[in-house]
Amino acid sequence: MMNIFKNPKTETWATLAQRPQFEKEELDKLVRFILSDVKKNRDKALLKYTEKFDGIKLQDIKVSASEIKNASAMISEELKKAIGLAQNNIEKFHASQIIEEQTIETSKGVKCWRKSVGIEKVGLYIPGGSAPLFSTILMLGIPAKLAGCKEIVLCTPPNKNGEINPSILYTANLIGISKIYKAGGAQAIAAMTYGTESIPKVYKIFGPGNQFVTKAKEFVQIDGVAIDMPAGPSEVLVIADSTSIPEFVASDLLSQAEHGSDSQVILLSDNELVLKLTLNALTKQLDTLPRKEIAKKAIANSKAILYNTMKECLDFSNYYAPEHLIIASEKASSLIGQVTNAGSVFLGNYSCESAGDYASGTNHTLPTNGYAKSYSGVSLESFQKKITFQELSAEGLKRIGPSIELMAEAEGLLAHKNAVTIRLKEIEND
Repeated sequence: MMNIFKNPKTETWATLAQRPQFEKEELDKLVRFILSDVKKNRDKALLKYTEKFDGIKLQDIKVSASEIKNASAMISEELKKAIGLAQNNIEKFHASQIIEEQTIETSKGVKCWRKSVGIEKVGLYIPGGSAPLFSTILMLGIPAKLAGCKEIVLCTPPNKNGEINPSILYTANLIGISKIYKAGGAQAIAAMTYGTESIPKVYKIFGPGNQFVTKAKEFVQIDGVAIDMPAGPSEVLVIADSTSIPEFVASDLLSQAEHGSDSQVILLSDNELVLKLTLNALTKQLDTLPRKEIAKKAIANSKAILYNTMKECLDFSNYYAPEHLIIASEKASSLIGQVTNAGSVFLGNYSCESAGDYASGTNHTLPTNGYAKSYSGVSLESFQKKITFQELSAEGLKRIGPSIELMAEAEGLLAHKNAVTIRLKEIEND
């Protein structure tokens, strides 16, 4: 059962906001070894770790065209329609983020502008195993395509038969991704960072994963590969008041808890009865879940906190900075202005977190572990880089050149000054 706290003082918030911790030293050591091994031994190391961790001795790392084609027949028409609906909504929302950059004349004769350019090579990590997250392919692949990324590499772990879940292959093919590889864990991150005989090197890596994937993404940044964001186990914080529906809130807490035993769920309320009813509903619903043992472990690391006011609930939420924030209240819209730290926010009794995970249109790749204080979730811009341009006419340089000369000289950078002076003299001679 969840740990219950009543009106905790602010000095205890740091402890209350702690996420489940791992044995850092052992994790760091193992992940560093795997990264080094794959960098040196490439496909040979990948095959070794696939056999060790996934229990299968592979012949080929790359998924064949026939495997991709055959996957379609294994997916029901109902699921295909559901994926199509989600695809449409995600495309609509992310296409709306395409902006027309303006050219700004900062001074007469001085023009500046930006250009958005898709990152040429990106890698997508898609978790497999007991919960193959084909929805994450939509969340990452669609904005990558819209951004104009030229090469998209997808890595995902195989099952014990050496196969990739057909829903993953179908979804990847649906949005035009064909470079799919049977590789999971830290070794997949290493492969996309350094390149192997089979898997191309990329410039930026996206996607959620377990503690090994997360740690590998953290380390490979040192070698010049960008990542989407720091992210760890999934989490949700729900704020419930007297107008919330306890059964709904309980279902939201459990939908997050079933992700993994290292997930965390937080319940805040200014109403003690609602808190009790929600925890009762959670206990009843938990017993019906196929993944209840996983959810139970997550619930054991979770907290239910009673406050006197909604303001206190929101203050703690902003301190915690949840990946997902649900304001389960009929008054949710009036509280938007008080939200400052959250990855994605769900307003009202009918905005379940599952909607954002699958089909509302927003992206579900979000910052966790408090990083919502300084990071945004994945968007179209995550797959782009911005290049700035400037163009000065002779008149433009005459206007700002003297100021540049003075500033450069004050910093002791006389070659900078001379680059302006030599041009101004030429302009005067003309």
